[in-house]
Amino acid sequence: MTAEEDYTSYEDEALSPIELAEDVESSLRPKDLSEFVGQPKVREQLELVLQGATKRGSPPDHVLLSGPPGLGKTSLAMIIAAELGAAIRVTSGPALERAGDLAAMLSNLVEGDVMFIDEIHRMARPAEEMLYLAMEDFRVDVVVGKGPGATSIPLDIAPFTLVGATTRSGSLTGPLRDRFGFTAHMEFYSPEELRRVITRSATILGVDLRPDGAVEIAGRSRGTPRIANRLLRRVRDFAEVRADGVVTLEVAKAALAVYDVDELGLDRLDRAVLAALIRTFGGGPVGVSTLAVAVGEEPTTVEEVCEPYLVRAGLLARTPRGRVATVAAWQHLGLQAPPTAPGETQTALFADG
Repeated sequence: MTAEEDYTSYEDEALSPIELAEDVESSLRPKDLSEFVGQPKVREQLELVLQGATKRGSPPDHVLLSGPPGLGKTSLAMIIAAELGAAIRVTSGPALERAGDLAAMLSNLVEGDVMFIDEIHRMARPAEEMLYLAMEDFRVDVVVGKGPGATSIPLDIAPFTLVGATTRSGSLTGPLRDRFGFTAHMEFYSPEELRRVITRSATILGVDLRPDGAVEIAGRSRGTPRIANRLLRRVRDFAEVRADGVVTLEVAKAALAVYDVDELGLDRLDRAVLAALIRTFGGGPVGVSTLAVAVGEEPTTVEEVCEPYLVRAGLLARTPRGRVATVAAWQHLGLQAPPTAPGETQTALFADG
């Protein structure tokens, strides 16, 4: 996909009937800050930034949103545009391979527009260097020609607000990160916040969701609204096909069992990683590449998809020698943990009070 194909304006985009029918995810997105559930600190800070800019009659500072996938960074970018009454122009870092791609997009901006770059840490370096000048001075230098005869033509662009989203803030270069006036880090959601997200989504989707069913889904959603909404839709399918359409505690449990989501939110691949680590390699330590071969996946999949949650859930530990299963991981699989498993020593430390 080229940058031009990926570049989208939510002000004038015309969707086909099929796209409108399938735009379920978009319908679940909150439309303003008052509808946005969770991230109270980020919402408060962002509200101050936007209201201050509105009172001054000028575009707000550029905004950087960082955090794991599925926590609402794209939704917040759209909310920023909605709160400002501006159009939002959407692209992604991998699509910006050349500085010319970025220059074409910037030159089409109207004053006050919001430009959203998802996965901004994956921008090509030439485009990133051009973005520096655009963010600070609202102009870009377009180079015409090659070699000694090349000339730089300054091109003024309309004042705009850049919203960047990244899942790896540490991968951003210092010069780019420093040009953002407001930086927000988004945290994983609590089960109660996810319950509110699911209840709101059920109302929009017309799902008959009982409170105990919402609590059960929220507890298995790994602290992530995107996963919570996905599980809600799958439980809805189960309820409509194999039950009376009402999502109760029992229906939610039965549905999530069918879709291989256990009580901790682990899916098939998560459990396969733990099972290989414990049953094949005795709990570790083992390298991620070896572990990936054992479960038939790419090392990057294990490292980026499975490990973050397994570590956060206290089921896996990263050590200099490799990955190690914790006591909780052994217990989750119904096995007796060896004395050397991480967590056993820590328990002993507090045993004497």
